[in-house]
Amino acid sequence: MQAGEKRFARCLEKHLEDDYLCWYDTPVGDRPRYADFIVLHPQRGLLLLEVKDWKLDTIRSMDKASSTLLTPQGLKTVANPLEQVRQCTYRVARRLERDPQLVQPSGRYRGHLIFPYGFGVVLSRITRRQFEATDLDQVLPPHRVICQDEMTEQADAEAFQQRLWNMFDVSFGRPLTLPQIDRIRWHLYPEIRIGPGGDLFSEAGEAPEVSVPDIVKLMDRQQEQLARSLGEGHRVIHGVAGSGKTLILGYRCLHLARLLHKPILVLCYNISLAARLREMMVDKGLTGRVNVYHFHDWCGELLRTYHIDRPQGGDYLERLVATVIAAVADGRIPKGQYGAVMIDEGHDFKPDWLRLVVDMVDPETNSLLLLYDDAQSIYRKRGTLRFSLSSVGIQARGRTTILRVNYRNTEEILRFAYRFIRRYLQEETAGEDHVPVIEPEGAGRHGPPPVVKVFDGFDREVRYLVTVLRRLHGERGIPWAEMCVTYRYRWMGKRLAAAFREASVPCDWLGTQMDKRRFRPSSDSVKLMTMHSSKGLEFPVVAVAGLGYMPAEDADPAAEAKLLYVAMTRSTEKLLVTASRETTFVRMLQASS
Repeated sequence: MQAGEKRFARCLEKHLEDDYLCWYDTPVGDRPRYADFIVLHPQRGLLLLEVKDWKLDTIRSMDKASSTLLTPQGLKTVANPLEQVRQCTYRVARRLERDPQLVQPSGRYRGHLIFPYGFGVVLSRITRRQFEATDLDQVLPPHRVICQDEMTEQADAEAFQQRLWNMFDVSFGRPLTLPQIDRIRWHLYPEIRIGPGGDLFSEAGEAPEVSVPDIVKLMDRQQEQLARSLGEGHRVIHGVAGSGKTLILGYRCLHLARLLHKPILVLCYNISLAARLREMMVDKGLTGRVNVYHFHDWCGELLRTYHIDRPQGGDYLERLVATVIAAVADGRIPKGQYGAVMIDEGHDFKPDWLRLVVDMVDPETNSLLLLYDDAQSIYRKRGTLRFSLSSVGIQARGRTTILRVNYRNTEEILRFAYRFIRRYLQEETAGEDHVPVIEPEGAGRHGPPPVVKVFDGFDREVRYLVTVLRRLHGERGIPWAEMCVTYRYRWMGKRLAAAFREASVPCDWLGTQMDKRRFRPSSDSVKLMTMHSSKGLEFPVVAVAGLGYMPAEDADPAAEAKLLYVAMTRSTEKLLVTASRETTFVRMLQASS
Protein backbone atom coordinates (compact mmCIF):
# COMPACT_ATOMS: atom_id res chain seq x y z
CA MET A 1 0.00 0.00 0.00
CA GLN A 2 1.01 3.57 -0.64
CA ALA A 3 0.92 5.97 2.30
CA GLY A 4 -2.44 7.44 1.33
CA GLU A 5 -3.96 4.01 0.85
CA LYS A 6 -2.79 2.96 4.30
CA ARG A 7 -4.36 6.03 5.89
CA PHE A 8 -7.61 5.46 4.03
CA ALA A 9 -7.67 1.78 5.02
CA ARG A 10 -7.31 2.73 8.70
CA CYS A 11 -10.11 5.22 8.24
CA LEU A 12 -12.42 2.56 6.79
CA GLU A 13 -11.54 0.18 9.61
CA LYS A 14 -12.29 2.77 12.28
CA HIS A 15 -15.37 4.50 10.86
CA LEU A 16 -17.35 1.60 9.31
CA GLU A 17 -19.43 -0.89 11.29
CA ASP A 18 -19.05 -4.67 11.20
CA ASP A 19 -21.73 -5.17 8.54
CA TYR A 20 -19.49 -3.54 5.92
CA LEU A 21 -17.22 -5.68 3.76
CA CYS A 22 -14.07 -4.02 2.39
CA TRP A 23 -11.39 -5.33 -0.01
CA TYR A 24 -8.14 -3.72 -1.08
CA ASP A 25 -6.36 -4.07 -4.44
CA THR A 26 -8.60 -6.72 -5.97
CA PRO A 27 -8.76 -7.81 -9.64
CA VAL A 28 -11.96 -6.87 -11.45
CA GLY A 29 -13.35 -7.97 -14.77
CA ASP A 30 -11.86 -9.97 -17.60
CA ARG A 31 -8.49 -8.20 -17.58
CA PRO A 32 -6.01 -7.58 -14.73
CA ARG A 33 -7.36 -4.16 -13.81
CA TYR A 34 -7.72 -3.22 -10.17
CA ALA A 35 -9.83 -1.03 -7.95
CA ASP A 36 -7.94 0.22 -4.92
CA PHE A 37 -10.89 -0.39 -2.56
CA ILE A 38 -14.25 -2.13 -2.89
CA VAL A 39 -16.83 -1.50 -0.17
CA LEU A 40 -20.03 -3.53 0.14
CA HIS A 41 -22.92 -2.79 2.50
CA PRO A 42 -26.24 -4.70 2.61
CA GLN A 43 -28.35 -1.52 2.62
CA ARG A 44 -26.18 0.92 0.67
CA GLY A 45 -24.78 -1.24 -2.14
CA LEU A 46 -21.39 -1.63 -3.84
CA LEU A 47 -18.82 1.19 -3.98
CA LEU A 48 -15.48 1.25 -5.84
CA LEU A 49 -12.81 3.78 -4.91
CA GLU A 50 -9.55 4.88 -6.51
CA VAL A 51 -6.93 6.48 -4.21
CA LYS A 52 -4.39 8.99 -5.54
CA ASP A 53 -1.43 10.34 -3.56
CA TRP A 54 -1.05 13.26 -5.97
CA LYS A 55 -0.07 16.69 -4.68
CA LEU A 56 -1.84 19.68 -6.13
CA ASP A 57 1.33 21.20 -7.56
CA THR A 58 2.14 18.02 -9.52
CA ILE A 59 -1.16 18.12 -11.47
CA ARG A 60 -0.43 20.09 -14.62
CA SER A 61 -3.77 19.50 -16.35
CA MET A 62 -6.78 17.19 -16.28
CA ASP A 63 -9.71 16.58 -18.55
CA LYS A 64 -12.47 13.99 -18.38
CA ALA A 65 -10.29 11.31 -19.96
CA SER A 66 -6.72 11.93 -18.82
CA SER A 67 -4.42 13.66 -16.33
CA THR A 68 -0.97 15.16 -16.97
CA LEU A 69 1.42 14.97 -13.99
CA LEU A 70 4.84 16.40 -13.27
CA THR A 71 7.11 13.54 -12.17
CA PRO A 72 10.88 13.33 -11.53
CA GLN A 73 11.12 11.82 -15.04
CA GLY A 74 9.19 14.71 -16.60
CA LEU A 75 5.58 15.10 -17.71
CA LYS A 76 3.47 11.92 -17.69
CA THR A 77 -0.07 11.40 -18.96
CA VAL A 78 -2.29 8.90 -17.17
CA ALA A 79 -6.00 8.17 -17.03
CA ASN A 80 -8.35 10.51 -15.20
CA PRO A 81 -8.82 8.62 -11.88
CA LEU A 82 -12.60 9.09 -11.94
CA GLU A 83 -12.85 7.69 -15.46
CA GLN A 84 -10.57 4.83 -14.42
CA VAL A 85 -12.76 3.78 -11.50
CA ARG A 86 -15.95 4.43 -13.48
CA GLN A 87 -14.92 1.95 -16.18
CA CYS A 88 -13.93 -0.53 -13.52
CA THR A 89 -17.33 -0.17 -11.85
CA TYR A 90 -19.18 -0.77 -15.11
CA ARG A 91 -17.18 -3.94 -15.71
CA VAL A 92 -18.22 -5.16 -12.26
CA ALA A 93 -21.86 -4.31 -12.95
CA ARG A 94 -21.82 -6.12 -16.29
CA ARG A 95 -20.37 -9.22 -14.67
CA LEU A 96 -22.95 -9.23 -11.86
CA GLU A 97 -25.83 -8.63 -14.29
CA ARG A 98 -25.15 -12.07 -15.80
CA ASP A 99 -26.50 -13.63 -12.60
CA PRO A 100 -30.33 -13.91 -12.69
CA GLN A 101 -30.45 -13.88 -8.89
CA LEU A 102 -28.81 -10.45 -8.74
CA VAL A 103 -31.03 -8.59 -11.22
CA GLN A 104 -34.59 -7.30 -11.27
CA PRO A 105 -36.76 -10.10 -12.73
CA SER A 106 -39.48 -7.84 -14.17
CA GLY A 107 -40.84 -4.32 -14.43
CA ARG A 108 -39.28 -1.09 -15.55
CA TYR A 109 -35.79 -2.01 -14.32
CA ARG A 110 -35.82 -5.61 -15.52
CA GLY A 111 -32.28 -6.89 -16.03
CA HIS A 112 -30.73 -4.18 -13.84
CA LEU A 113 -28.99 -4.97 -10.57
CA ILE A 114 -31.13 -5.28 -7.43
CA PHE A 115 -28.73 -3.03 -5.51
CA PRO A 116 -27.13 0.39 -6.12
CA TYR A 117 -23.50 0.83 -7.11
CA GLY A 118 -21.27 3.85 -7.10
CA PHE A 119 -17.70 5.02 -7.57
CA GLY A 120 -15.41 7.81 -6.45
CA VAL A 121 -11.89 9.14 -5.96
CA VAL A 122 -9.84 9.67 -2.79
CA LEU A 123 -7.30 12.53 -3.00
CA SER A 124 -5.14 11.68 0.00
CA ARG A 125 -2.80 14.71 -0.25
CA ILE A 126 -5.22 17.45 -1.33
CA THR A 127 -7.48 19.17 1.20
CA ARG A 128 -11.06 20.20 0.43
CA ARG A 129 -10.06 23.87 0.53
CA GLN A 130 -7.27 23.28 -1.99
CA PHE A 131 -9.66 21.29 -4.19
CA GLU A 132 -12.27 24.04 -4.14
CA ALA A 133 -9.67 26.67 -5.02
CA THR A 134 -9.05 24.99 -8.38
CA ASP A 135 -11.20 24.09 -11.37
CA LEU A 136 -10.78 20.34 -10.74
CA ASP A 137 -14.49 20.21 -9.99
CA GLN A 138 -15.08 20.50 -13.73
CA VAL A 139 -13.76 16.96 -14.23
CA LEU A 140 -14.03 15.56 -10.70
CA PRO A 141 -17.54 16.22 -9.33
CA PRO A 142 -17.13 17.28 -5.68
CA HIS A 143 -19.61 14.68 -4.37
CA ARG A 144 -17.45 11.92 -5.87
CA VAL A 145 -14.30 13.06 -4.09
CA ILE A 146 -12.96 12.50 -0.56
CA CYS A 147 -10.14 14.84 0.38
CA GLN A 148 -7.19 14.57 2.76
CA ASP A 149 -8.83 16.35 5.69
CA GLU A 150 -11.98 14.19 5.38
CA MET A 151 -10.21 10.83 5.75
CA THR A 152 -8.50 11.19 9.10
CA GLU A 153 -9.03 8.81 12.00
CA GLN A 154 -10.28 11.82 13.99
CA ALA A 155 -13.02 12.56 11.47
CA ASP A 156 -16.66 12.16 12.46
CA ALA A 157 -17.78 8.62 11.52
CA GLU A 158 -21.22 9.72 10.38
CA ALA A 159 -19.81 12.52 8.22
CA PHE A 160 -17.26 10.13 6.72
CA GLN A 161 -19.92 7.57 5.83
CA GLN A 162 -22.09 10.29 4.31
CA ARG A 163 -19.19 11.23 2.04
CA LEU A 164 -19.17 7.64 0.79
CA TRP A 165 -22.88 7.44 0.17
CA ASN A 166 -23.00 10.77 -1.61
CA MET A 167 -21.20 8.93 -4.42
CA PHE A 168 -24.36 6.92 -5.20
CA ASP A 169 -26.87 8.33 -7.68
CA VAL A 170 -29.77 6.25 -6.28
CA SER A 171 -30.69 4.35 -3.11
CA PHE A 172 -32.90 1.28 -2.72
CA GLY A 173 -35.09 0.45 0.23
CA ARG A 174 -34.58 -3.32 0.33
CA PRO A 175 -31.26 -4.58 1.77
CA LEU A 176 -29.23 -7.39 0.25
CA THR A 177 -29.67 -10.84 1.79
CA LEU A 178 -26.73 -12.96 2.95
CA PRO A 179 -27.06 -15.36 -0.04
CA GLN A 180 -27.04 -12.37 -2.41
CA ILE A 181 -23.90 -10.99 -0.74
CA ASP A 182 -22.26 -14.38 -1.11
CA ARG A 183 -23.14 -14.44 -4.80
CA ILE A 184 -21.47 -11.04 -5.25
CA ARG A 185 -18.34 -12.42 -3.56
CA TRP A 186 -18.53 -15.51 -5.79
CA HIS A 187 -18.47 -13.36 -8.95
CA LEU A 188 -15.81 -10.91 -7.86
CA TYR A 189 -13.29 -13.36 -6.42
CA PRO A 190 -13.04 -16.69 -8.30
CA GLU A 191 -10.17 -17.81 -6.09
CA ILE A 192 -12.46 -18.27 -3.07
CA ARG A 193 -14.88 -20.57 -4.88
CA ILE A 194 -15.11 -24.16 -3.75
CA GLY A 195 -15.35 -26.49 -6.71
CA PRO A 196 -17.40 -29.69 -7.03
CA GLY A 197 -16.56 -32.45 -4.57
CA GLY A 198 -14.70 -30.14 -2.23
CA ASP A 199 -11.85 -29.29 -4.59
CA LEU A 200 -9.85 -26.17 -3.95
CA PHE A 201 -10.94 -23.18 -6.00
CA SER A 202 -11.19 -22.00 -9.53
CA GLU A 203 -8.17 -20.08 -10.74
CA ALA A 204 -8.31 -16.31 -10.49
CA GLY A 205 -9.11 -14.86 -13.88
CA GLU A 206 -11.53 -17.61 -14.77
CA ALA A 207 -13.56 -16.99 -17.90
CA PRO A 208 -16.61 -14.82 -17.12
CA GLU A 209 -18.85 -17.14 -19.14
CA VAL A 210 -18.61 -19.79 -16.41
CA SER A 211 -22.09 -21.01 -15.55
CA VAL A 212 -23.49 -19.68 -12.31
CA PRO A 213 -24.71 -22.45 -9.96
CA ASP A 214 -28.05 -22.17 -8.18
CA ILE A 215 -26.27 -22.62 -4.87
CA VAL A 216 -22.79 -21.13 -4.70
CA LYS A 217 -20.05 -22.69 -2.61
CA LEU A 218 -17.25 -20.48 -1.44
CA MET A 219 -15.05 -19.72 1.52
CA ASP A 220 -16.85 -17.99 4.36
CA ARG A 221 -15.81 -14.48 5.34
CA GLN A 222 -13.47 -15.61 8.13
CA GLN A 223 -11.77 -18.12 5.85
CA GLU A 224 -11.43 -15.55 3.08
CA GLN A 225 -10.11 -12.89 5.41
CA LEU A 226 -7.65 -15.34 6.93
CA ALA A 227 -6.44 -16.66 3.58
CA ARG A 228 -5.92 -13.14 2.19
CA SER A 229 -4.33 -11.69 5.32
CA LEU A 230 -1.81 -14.42 6.14
CA GLY A 231 1.43 -12.50 6.03
CA GLU A 232 5.04 -13.49 6.46
CA GLY A 233 6.30 -15.57 9.34
CA HIS A 234 4.93 -18.63 11.09
CA ARG A 235 1.17 -19.11 11.32
CA VAL A 236 -1.02 -21.68 13.05
CA ILE A 237 -4.63 -22.40 12.14
CA HIS A 238 -6.51 -24.54 14.62
CA GLY A 239 -9.71 -25.67 12.97
CA VAL A 240 -12.31 -28.25 13.83
CA ALA A 241 -12.94 -31.10 11.39
CA GLY A 242 -14.49 -29.79 8.17
CA SER A 243 -13.76 -26.13 8.89
CA GLY A 244 -11.89 -25.43 5.65
CA LYS A 245 -8.26 -25.74 6.76
CA THR A 246 -7.28 -27.46 3.53
CA LEU A 247 -9.08 -24.77 1.50
CA ILE A 248 -6.87 -22.15 3.10
CA LEU A 249 -3.79 -24.28 2.47
CA GLY A 250 -4.78 -24.51 -1.20
CA TYR A 251 -5.34 -20.76 -1.43
CA ARG A 252 -1.89 -20.12 0.01
CA CYS A 253 -0.31 -22.53 -2.48
CA LEU A 254 -1.99 -20.75 -5.41
CA HIS A 255 -1.00 -17.35 -4.07
CA LEU A 256 2.59 -18.10 -3.07
CA ALA A 257 3.35 -20.13 -6.20
CA ARG A 258 3.00 -16.89 -8.19
CA LEU A 259 5.36 -15.00 -5.89
CA LEU A 260 8.14 -17.33 -4.75
CA HIS A 261 11.15 -18.52 -6.72
CA LYS A 262 11.80 -21.53 -4.51
CA PRO A 263 9.31 -24.42 -4.44
CA ILE A 264 6.61 -24.84 -1.82
CA LEU A 265 6.54 -27.95 0.38
CA VAL A 266 3.26 -29.45 1.62
CA LEU A 267 3.53 -32.26 4.17
CA CYS A 268 1.03 -34.53 5.89
CA TYR A 269 1.22 -37.87 7.68
CA ASN A 270 -1.59 -39.68 5.87
CA ILE A 271 -0.47 -41.30 2.59
CA SER A 272 -3.91 -41.18 0.97
CA LEU A 273 -4.39 -37.54 1.98
CA ALA A 274 -1.03 -36.73 0.36
CA ALA A 275 -2.27 -38.41 -2.83
CA ARG A 276 -5.45 -36.30 -2.77
CA LEU A 277 -3.54 -33.06 -2.20
CA ARG A 278 -1.10 -33.97 -4.96
CA GLU A 279 -3.96 -34.55 -7.40
CA MET A 280 -5.39 -31.14 -6.49
CA MET A 281 -2.08 -29.40 -7.16
CA VAL A 282 -1.76 -31.14 -10.52
CA ASP A 283 -5.29 -30.06 -11.45
CA LYS A 284 -4.37 -26.45 -10.63
CA GLY A 285 -1.22 -26.52 -12.74
CA LEU A 286 1.12 -26.24 -9.76
CA THR A 287 3.29 -29.28 -10.55
CA GLY A 288 6.93 -28.38 -10.00
CA ARG A 289 6.06 -25.37 -7.90
CA VAL A 290 4.28 -27.19 -5.08
CA ASN A 291 5.72 -30.49 -3.80
CA VAL A 292 3.32 -32.65 -1.80
CA TYR A 293 4.66 -35.53 0.30
CA HIS A 294 3.71 -37.98 2.99
CA PHE A 295 6.25 -37.09 5.72
CA HIS A 296 8.30 -40.31 5.63
CA ASP A 297 8.29 -40.37 1.81
CA TRP A 298 9.76 -36.88 1.92
CA CYS A 299 12.48 -38.04 4.32
CA GLY A 300 13.32 -40.90 1.96
CA GLU A 301 13.43 -38.53 -1.01
CA LEU A 302 15.93 -36.29 0.81
CA LEU A 303 18.24 -39.25 1.46
CA ARG A 304 17.98 -40.35 -2.18
CA THR A 305 18.62 -36.84 -3.54
CA TYR A 306 21.75 -36.29 -1.41
CA HIS A 307 23.09 -39.85 -1.80
CA ILE A 308 22.84 -40.75 1.85
CA ASP A 309 22.41 -44.42 2.75
CA ARG A 310 19.05 -45.42 4.14
CA PRO A 311 19.02 -47.11 7.56
CA GLN A 312 18.68 -50.88 7.74
CA GLY A 313 17.00 -53.17 10.25
CA GLY A 314 14.16 -52.62 12.70
CA ASP A 315 12.46 -49.36 13.72
CA TYR A 316 13.01 -48.24 10.14
CA LEU A 317 10.78 -45.15 10.17
CA GLU A 318 12.28 -43.76 13.39
CA ARG A 319 15.81 -44.37 12.13
CA LEU A 320 14.89 -42.85 8.75
CA VAL A 321 13.89 -39.58 10.40
CA ALA A 322 16.93 -39.64 12.69
CA THR A 323 19.23 -40.10 9.67
CA VAL A 324 17.71 -37.07 7.92
CA ILE A 325 17.95 -34.94 11.08
CA ALA A 326 21.62 -35.86 11.50
CA ALA A 327 22.36 -35.12 7.82
CA VAL A 328 20.73 -31.68 8.10
CA ALA A 329 22.67 -30.94 11.29
CA ASP A 330 26.06 -31.72 9.72
CA GLY A 331 25.29 -29.96 6.43
CA ARG A 332 24.98 -32.95 4.11
CA ILE A 333 21.35 -31.92 3.50
CA PRO A 334 21.03 -28.13 3.13
CA LYS A 335 18.52 -26.12 5.15
CA GLY A 336 16.16 -23.48 3.81
CA GLN A 337 15.30 -25.35 0.59
CA TYR A 338 11.68 -24.18 0.34
CA GLY A 339 10.13 -20.76 -0.12
CA ALA A 340 7.22 -21.87 2.07
CA VAL A 341 6.31 -24.96 4.07
CA MET A 342 2.75 -25.99 4.92
CA ILE A 343 1.83 -28.83 7.25
CA ASP A 344 -1.66 -30.31 7.00
CA GLU A 345 -2.98 -32.34 9.96
CA GLY A 346 -0.04 -31.07 12.03
CA HIS A 347 -1.38 -32.69 15.21
CA ASP A 348 0.03 -35.99 13.95
CA PHE A 349 3.61 -34.69 13.81
CA LYS A 350 6.16 -35.42 16.53
CA PRO A 351 8.32 -32.62 18.02
CA ASP A 352 11.52 -33.68 16.23
CA TRP A 353 9.65 -33.86 12.91
CA LEU A 354 8.46 -30.30 13.33
CA ARG A 355 11.95 -29.07 14.22
CA LEU A 356 13.24 -30.67 11.04
CA VAL A 357 10.53 -29.10 8.91
CA VAL A 358 11.09 -25.62 10.38
CA ASP A 359 14.75 -25.84 9.31
CA MET A 360 13.62 -26.32 5.70
CA VAL A 361 12.00 -22.87 5.44
CA ASP A 362 14.01 -20.24 3.59
CA PRO A 363 14.93 -17.60 6.22
CA GLU A 364 14.33 -14.83 3.69
CA THR A 365 10.64 -15.73 3.31
CA ASN A 366 10.20 -17.43 6.72
CA SER A 367 6.79 -18.68 5.56
CA LEU A 368 5.37 -21.61 7.53
CA LEU A 369 1.73 -22.62 7.98
CA LEU A 370 0.65 -25.31 10.47
CA LEU A 371 -2.92 -26.63 10.27
CA TYR A 372 -4.10 -28.40 13.38
CA ASP A 373 -7.04 -30.10 15.16
CA ASP A 374 -6.20 -32.00 18.32
CA ALA A 375 -9.59 -33.77 18.34
CA GLN A 376 -8.38 -35.65 15.24
CA SER A 377 -5.00 -36.72 16.64
CA ILE A 378 -4.99 -40.46 15.93
CA TYR A 379 -1.36 -41.43 15.42
CA ARG A 380 0.28 -40.30 18.64
CA LYS A 381 -0.06 -42.54 21.68
CA ARG A 382 -0.90 -39.63 23.93
CA GLY A 383 -4.14 -37.89 23.26
CA THR A 384 -3.11 -34.23 23.19
CA LEU A 385 -0.17 -32.01 22.32
CA ARG A 386 2.30 -32.16 25.23
CA PHE A 387 4.84 -29.65 23.96
CA SER A 388 4.72 -25.98 23.10
CA LEU A 389 4.97 -24.92 19.50
CA SER A 390 7.77 -22.49 20.36
CA SER A 391 9.82 -25.40 21.73
CA VAL A 392 10.02 -26.86 18.20
CA GLY A 393 10.86 -23.54 16.54
CA ILE A 394 7.36 -22.48 15.45
CA GLN A 395 7.12 -18.81 16.40
CA ALA A 396 3.40 -18.18 16.09
CA ARG A 397 2.51 -16.54 19.38
CA GLY A 398 -0.18 -13.98 18.55
CA ARG A 399 -0.60 -15.47 15.07
CA THR A 400 -2.88 -18.41 15.84
CA THR A 401 -6.39 -18.46 14.42
CA ILE A 402 -9.26 -20.73 15.47
CA LEU A 403 -11.90 -21.92 12.98
CA ARG A 404 -14.93 -23.25 14.85
CA VAL A 405 -17.54 -23.75 12.13
CA ASN A 406 -17.79 -27.20 10.54
CA TYR A 407 -18.99 -26.99 6.91
CA ARG A 408 -18.36 -30.59 5.91
CA ASN A 409 -20.95 -32.42 7.96
CA THR A 410 -24.68 -31.98 8.31
CA GLU A 411 -25.91 -30.93 11.74
CA GLU A 412 -27.18 -34.46 12.29
CA ILE A 413 -23.82 -36.10 11.59
CA LEU A 414 -21.84 -33.48 13.51
CA ARG A 415 -23.99 -33.71 16.65
CA PHE A 416 -24.03 -37.52 16.47
CA ALA A 417 -20.22 -37.70 16.24
CA TYR A 418 -19.53 -35.02 18.83
CA ARG A 419 -21.92 -36.48 21.39
CA PHE A 420 -19.83 -39.61 21.15
CA ILE A 421 -16.35 -38.06 21.26
CA ARG A 422 -16.87 -35.32 23.83
CA ARG A 423 -16.61 -37.66 26.83
CA TYR A 424 -13.10 -38.58 25.66
CA LEU A 425 -11.93 -35.01 25.22
CA GLN A 426 -10.86 -32.68 27.97
CA GLU A 427 -11.41 -28.99 27.46
CA GLU A 428 -8.05 -27.35 28.12
CA THR A 429 -7.22 -23.79 28.94
CA ALA A 430 -4.15 -22.88 26.96
CA GLY A 431 -2.16 -19.85 25.97
CA GLU A 432 -1.57 -18.83 22.39
CA ASP A 433 1.37 -21.22 22.15
CA HIS A 434 -0.78 -24.26 22.93
CA VAL A 435 -3.85 -25.22 20.97
CA PRO A 436 -6.95 -26.19 22.97
CA VAL A 437 -9.52 -28.79 22.03
CA ILE A 438 -12.64 -26.90 20.93
CA GLU A 439 -16.22 -27.87 20.23
CA PRO A 440 -17.24 -27.53 16.58
CA GLU A 441 -20.16 -25.36 15.52
CA GLY A 442 -22.46 -26.50 12.73
CA ALA A 443 -23.11 -24.43 9.61
CA GLY A 444 -26.85 -25.16 9.65
CA ARG A 445 -26.90 -27.72 6.84
CA HIS A 446 -29.28 -30.66 7.43
CA GLY A 447 -29.67 -34.20 6.16
CA PRO A 448 -30.83 -37.66 7.23
CA PRO A 449 -29.84 -38.83 10.72
CA PRO A 450 -26.97 -41.33 10.97
CA VAL A 451 -28.01 -45.00 11.14
CA VAL A 452 -26.53 -47.68 13.42
CA LYS A 453 -27.13 -51.32 12.42
CA VAL A 454 -26.13 -54.41 14.44
CA PHE A 455 -25.86 -57.86 12.81
CA ASP A 456 -24.99 -61.36 14.05
CA GLY A 457 -21.73 -61.59 12.13
CA PHE A 458 -19.26 -59.51 10.11
CA ASP A 459 -20.14 -61.30 6.87
CA ARG A 460 -23.73 -60.11 7.30
CA GLU A 461 -22.45 -56.57 7.74
CA VAL A 462 -20.59 -56.89 4.47
CA ARG A 463 -23.58 -58.24 2.53
CA TYR A 464 -25.78 -55.46 3.91
CA LEU A 465 -23.26 -52.78 2.89
CA VAL A 466 -23.05 -54.16 -0.65
CA THR A 467 -26.86 -54.13 -0.91
CA VAL A 468 -27.24 -50.59 0.46
CA LEU A 469 -24.57 -49.02 -1.75
CA ARG A 470 -25.91 -50.78 -4.86
CA ARG A 471 -29.37 -49.42 -4.07
CA LEU A 472 -28.05 -45.88 -3.55
CA HIS A 473 -26.30 -46.07 -6.92
CA GLY A 474 -29.11 -47.77 -8.85
CA GLU A 475 -32.20 -46.13 -7.37
CA ARG A 476 -30.89 -42.71 -6.36
CA GLY A 477 -28.16 -42.25 -8.92
CA ILE A 478 -25.38 -41.56 -6.44
CA PRO A 479 -22.03 -42.06 -8.23
CA TRP A 480 -19.73 -44.78 -6.95
CA ALA A 481 -17.00 -42.14 -6.49
CA GLU A 482 -19.11 -40.47 -3.78
CA MET A 483 -19.14 -43.59 -1.57
CA CYS A 484 -16.58 -44.78 0.96
CA VAL A 485 -16.44 -47.71 3.40
CA THR A 486 -13.99 -47.38 6.28
CA TYR A 487 -12.96 -50.15 8.65
CA ARG A 488 -10.60 -50.74 11.58
CA TYR A 489 -8.51 -53.77 10.60
CA ARG A 490 -6.98 -54.94 7.32
CA TRP A 491 -8.75 -58.30 7.35
CA MET A 492 -12.04 -56.41 7.20
CA GLY A 493 -10.92 -54.59 4.05
CA LYS A 494 -9.95 -57.87 2.41
CA ARG A 495 -13.44 -59.31 2.99
CA LEU A 496 -15.15 -56.13 1.87
CA ALA A 497 -13.12 -55.94 -1.34
CA ALA A 498 -13.88 -59.56 -2.18
CA ALA A 499 -17.63 -59.08 -1.59
CA PHE A 500 -17.85 -55.88 -3.66
CA ARG A 501 -15.93 -57.41 -6.55
CA GLU A 502 -18.09 -60.56 -6.45
CA ALA A 503 -21.18 -58.31 -6.67
CA SER A 504 -19.64 -56.48 -9.68
CA VAL A 505 -19.47 -53.21 -7.73
CA PRO A 506 -16.40 -51.20 -8.83
CA CYS A 507 -14.17 -50.58 -5.84
CA ASP A 508 -10.65 -49.37 -5.02
CA TRP A 509 -9.22 -51.07 -1.95
CA LEU A 510 -6.41 -49.04 -0.39
CA GLY A 511 -4.91 -52.20 1.05
CA THR A 512 -1.23 -51.43 0.50
CA GLN A 513 0.98 -48.36 0.63
CA MET A 514 1.23 -48.45 -3.15
CA ASP A 515 -2.58 -48.45 -3.40
CA LYS A 516 -2.67 -45.41 -1.13
CA ARG A 517 -0.10 -43.55 -3.22
CA ARG A 518 -2.11 -44.29 -6.37
CA PHE A 519 -5.36 -43.17 -4.74
CA ARG A 520 -7.49 -40.93 -6.96
CA PRO A 521 -10.67 -39.59 -5.32
CA SER A 522 -12.28 -38.88 -8.71
CA SER A 523 -12.15 -42.47 -10.02
CA ASP A 524 -15.66 -43.94 -10.44
CA SER A 525 -15.44 -46.56 -7.72
CA VAL A 526 -16.35 -47.18 -4.10
CA LYS A 527 -13.33 -46.45 -1.89
CA LEU A 528 -12.44 -49.05 0.75
CA MET A 529 -9.92 -47.85 3.33
CA THR A 530 -8.94 -48.05 6.97
CA MET A 531 -10.11 -45.37 9.36
CA HIS A 532 -6.54 -44.06 9.48
CA SER A 533 -6.40 -43.72 5.68
CA SER A 534 -9.70 -41.83 5.59
CA LYS A 535 -8.24 -38.97 7.58
CA GLY A 536 -8.46 -35.64 5.76
CA LEU A 537 -10.80 -37.00 3.07
CA GLU A 538 -14.55 -36.60 2.61
CA PHE A 539 -17.38 -38.34 0.74
CA PRO A 540 -21.14 -37.73 0.52
CA VAL A 541 -21.82 -41.33 1.62
CA VAL A 542 -19.71 -43.02 4.30
CA ALA A 543 -20.20 -46.44 5.88
CA VAL A 544 -18.19 -47.33 8.99
CA ALA A 545 -17.87 -51.11 9.23
CA GLY A 546 -16.71 -53.40 12.02
CA LEU A 547 -17.61 -51.17 14.97
CA GLY A 548 -18.12 -54.30 17.08
CA TYR A 549 -14.34 -54.75 17.21
CA MET A 550 -13.74 -51.33 18.81
CA PRO A 551 -12.22 -50.66 21.19
CA ALA A 552 -9.92 -53.65 21.24
CA GLU A 553 -9.07 -55.02 24.69
CA ASP A 554 -5.45 -53.88 24.52
CA ALA A 555 -6.22 -50.45 22.98
CA ASP A 556 -6.55 -47.02 24.56
CA PRO A 557 -10.31 -46.22 24.46
CA ALA A 558 -9.69 -42.49 24.01
CA ALA A 559 -7.39 -43.08 21.02
CA GLU A 560 -9.89 -45.52 19.48
CA ALA A 561 -12.71 -43.01 20.06
CA LYS A 562 -10.78 -40.29 18.20
CA LEU A 563 -10.19 -42.70 15.35
CA LEU A 564 -13.90 -43.51 15.11
CA TYR A 565 -14.73 -39.78 15.31
CA VAL A 566 -12.44 -39.12 12.34
CA ALA A 567 -14.09 -41.90 10.34
CA MET A 568 -17.63 -40.69 11.03
CA THR A 569 -16.87 -37.07 10.19
CA ARG A 570 -15.69 -38.03 6.68
CA SER A 571 -19.35 -38.04 5.62
CA THR A 572 -20.88 -34.89 4.14
CA GLU A 573 -24.43 -36.24 3.65
CA LYS A 574 -25.17 -39.83 4.74
CA LEU A 575 -23.57 -41.89 7.52
CA LEU A 576 -24.11 -45.60 8.20
CA VAL A 577 -22.39 -47.43 11.07
CA THR A 578 -22.49 -51.24 11.28
CA ALA A 579 -21.45 -53.71 13.96
CA SER A 580 -21.71 -57.43 14.67
CA ARG A 581 -20.86 -57.43 18.38
CA GLU A 582 -22.02 -55.39 21.37
CA THR A 583 -19.35 -53.03 22.73
CA THR A 584 -19.23 -49.84 24.71
CA PHE A 585 -18.89 -47.85 21.49
CA VAL A 586 -21.88 -49.58 19.93
CA ARG A 587 -24.08 -48.84 22.95
CA MET A 588 -22.95 -45.21 23.07
CA LEU A 589 -23.73 -44.64 19.37
CA GLN A 590 -27.08 -46.39 19.64
CA ALA A 591 -27.94 -44.04 22.50
CA SER A 592 -26.88 -41.04 20.36
CA SER A 593 -28.85 -42.01 17.27
